[in-house]
Amino acid sequence: MPRVDIDGSFGEGGGQILRTSLALSLITQTPVRIRNLRRGRAKPGLRRQHLTALHAAARIGNADVEGDSVGSTEIAFTPSRMEAGEYEFDVGTAGSTTLVFQTILPALLQCSGPSRVTLIGGTHNHGGPPWDFIDTGFLPVLRQMGATVAARLERYGFAPAGGGRWAAEIRPSGLHPVELRDRGEPEALNVRAIVANLPVSIAERELSIIRENLGWAEPAYGIETVESVGPGNVVMIAGRFRHASELSTGFGQRGVKAESVARQPLECWNRYDRAVVPVGEHLADQLLLPMAIAGGGSMLTTKPTLHTTTNAEVISKFLPIRFRMSESVDGRWEIVAEGADFQQRVD
Repeated sequence: MPRVDIDGSFGEGGGQILRTSLALSLITQTPVRIRNLRRGRAKPGLRRQHLTALHAAARIGNADVEGDSVGSTEIAFTPSRMEAGEYEFDVGTAGSTTLVFQTILPALLQCSGPSRVTLIGGTHNHGGPPWDFIDTGFLPVLRQMGATVAARLERYGFAPAGGGRWAAEIRPSGLHPVELRDRGEPEALNVRAIVANLPVSIAERELSIIRENLGWAEPAYGIETVESVGPGNVVMIAGRFRHASELSTGFGQRGVKAESVARQPLECWNRYDRAVVPVGEHLADQLLLPMAIAGGGSMLTTKPTLHTTTNAEVISKFLPIRFRMSESVDGRWEIVAEGADFQQRVD
């Protein structure tokens, strides 16, 4: 197929352009060249987690790669036959393992046999979805679409030490459209403040702020101390509804007060809760690619982020899919994917 050329500086100008392009290059068997990689970031070019995603995609797709080095601002990727198997990918830093996973998952779902992937690096770190988001938000929707995927966390990995570890088992699966229109009644609401090699008082201060703002019944709040290679802290507000789940996260960082960390997930959760939608702002952009592979579907969400609109544009360069995004009178946003399903397109 003709090569797809992409300017990595458009839209949000970050690593998502690379990850979505690699995923689609693999499943459509389309060569891709990306220039101006991550030009919109303070440190342009490939970082370790992006390089790991590139190498993982190349290994699964037996691809030829040019420009695969830290700091590179242009890459060329030419895929060949995809292979299922047992893989291990180590970011080597606290870079996000969950983003590496999302890069290669679509290809592994299209392979002819089952795969097992072990990922080592950051599992709960700023700049990527935490493992819990993948497990409780992203994967349940993919299972609704027909995917057979299971994940298991083995060790937490925080910035800057990394060292987290988790595994996923993937079976070949076709995806079908789903309609995410109503989240239903709440079934479980909880807040977890997690610390590793840090004083528990940090978690207590975070929960104090969130408790004051949410006003949920006391059993909803919990503190956990976990083992990890280095120190770390994350606080998560989780809601499981009859037809949907949402997870809002704040990551502890050196020099940032616990109270400020707690306000990060509060702001995100409140936007989601006020909108009364099934799909939160971060999950919305991550569901665009599965919807495109399925050839359709719709969801109600909050106002699309720049990540979401950028992702939609990248997808349209590889697949004949159209995303309609419109605001309703009640302030909710509808995203509708329209196109033939992926299997029909490749047959």
